[in-house]
Amino acid sequence: MNQWLFLGRKAVIMFIGLFMFGTGSYIGIQANIGLGAWEAFQVGISDLTGISYGNVSLLVGAIIVIADILLGEKIGFGTVMNAVVIGKSVDFWNWVGLMPKLQNYALGIPVLLCGQIMMSIGMYMYIKEGLGGGPRDSLMTALSKRLPKIPVGFIRGMIEMTVLTLGYLMGAKVGIGTVICVCGISFLMQNTFKFFHFDIKKVQHENFAMTVRGLKAGNWHHTGYVR
Repeated sequence: MNQWLFLGRKAVIMFIGLFMFGTGSYIGIQANIGLGAWEAFQVGISDLTGISYGNVSLLVGAIIVIADILLGEKIGFGTVMNAVVIGKSVDFWNWVGLMPKLQNYALGIPVLLCGQIMMSIGMYMYIKEGLGGGPRDSLMTALSKRLPKIPVGFIRGMIEMTVLTLGYLMGAKVGIGTVICVCGISFLMQNTFKFFHFDIKKVQHENFAMTVRGLKAGNWHHTGYVR
């Protein structure tokens, strides 16, 4: 029973982190001064097809998870939850009508930054539990392994530039907020991790098989964030 309670605690913290990340993404969209790469891609598909943002995010996440599996990456409980919760959080807040789309930069910039801070805190919360990397992060890792001579930052940049371009071509808004998203998230994420004394290199992710073994043997002290 203790093993189930321990897994439950980790899952709840991870869910809160993913929901917070999705809420931050929603706030960034409503700031209406330009979208981040993946938001632009998914908003573009949503606008073009009429499918809700959350369902588009779910479909895109599922396709990337399949690609991750084919590329040999570990897929865990957290990988699947990442693909589901973030996008559906945006759908939830759209349904609630939490805030209207803003119409000026004076409000848009600080609101976007607030969203980016929420995303950074949410990222810290769900990554540290070690229940599986996000689909997009796993894709970057897989490509880095297969292209060892190419810097990982360049690979990440090319992935995001590709989806941003596709989003723009589908009509998603690209502007000063896009620059803030691209440049700001790295700075805010780094300082958020520093504030929580969190070293991402010490996170050991687990796949589904490891989680099942953990339920039987209670060996989760070998996964997640090791201080």
